[in-house]
Amino acid sequence: MSMNCKNASSISITVMLTAYKDMASSKIVFFIVVLFIYIASVIANVSLLLLTYIDTSLHKPMYIFLFNLIANGMIGSTAVWPKAMVILLTDVATASYESCLTQVFFIGTYGSCNYSVLTVMAYDRFVSIFQPLQYHTIMTPQKVKQLLLAANIMPIALIVGQILMTSRIPLCKSNLHKLFCDNLSVSNLSCDGCFQSQLSNLYGVCLIIVIVVLPIFLILVSYVKIIELSLKSSKNARKKVFETCMPHLIVFVNFSFVSLFSVIYNRVNAYLPGGVNIFVSSSYILLPPLLHPIIYGIKTKEIRQSLSKIKTKAVLALS
Repeated sequence: MSMNCKNASSISITVMLTAYKDMASSKIVFFIVVLFIYIASVIANVSLLLLTYIDTSLHKPMYIFLFNLIANGMIGSTAVWPKAMVILLTDVATASYESCLTQVFFIGTYGSCNYSVLTVMAYDRFVSIFQPLQYHTIMTPQKVKQLLLAANIMPIALIVGQILMTSRIPLCKSNLHKLFCDNLSVSNLSCDGCFQSQLSNLYGVCLIIVIVVLPIFLILVSYVKIIELSLKSSKNARKKVFETCMPHLIVFVNFSFVSLFSVIYNRVNAYLPGGVNIFVSSSYILLPPLLHPIIYGIKTKEIRQSLSKIKTKAVLALS
């Protein structure tokens, strides 16, 4: 039975994460997969964070922004998977409304900060290619700090606004058919005819335009300009541009694909079979934090050289 918004109770609601029921006997398999990917992700991310911190040759704008991107990915995955693994082991698929909103906040900041930092990284690559002689004059330490602050504070402020709006929505339902809490799904627990819910969903659409669509547009424009310039350049220049931009481009395409797919899936409220639903809802927060450090580790020459130096020092120390 549906309940009118005016008749909603103000009591605290315990959210039931019902997607876990779809797993049935495959819970242990999913637990092992998530545990393996999460541990691999933590090892890869911490290794790259330590490398960029220890090696002073990597103390450049590009790697400072990368440090931020990797740290953000770790925060996002840690906000979801330890809790998910506990649920898989205990079969207690519940969350307090407050903890659910906390998870919404961290997942929201994970996605929005990823896009803003990727946009700043695209700007950094754009300046290095179009104005190489003025690069160090433009990308000063002060400018880097300002870009980092903007890339983090603005998305967090927008997500906080979203959480405040969502927290004021009267809820009449408690079953959330997800592995974790996201803002749209929580808003859909509202009572029928709630203006607060409609306003929150409208804010959510505007938020997607600002923190997803606009960054994607700016990054694509920068790459169109870079490609136009490279086509007019020599073969060696094109190769250098390719080596400079490829890691960022792969990371951007990877994250955009899984996040946009997740956004579309949530917005159209499509029905998918249990296993497919689990994969779609989890790939956004599971795959990028694992793949990003691996992509940069494999595709970035300076990181490979830094790893090689550390390996050589370790071998000499042990010999």
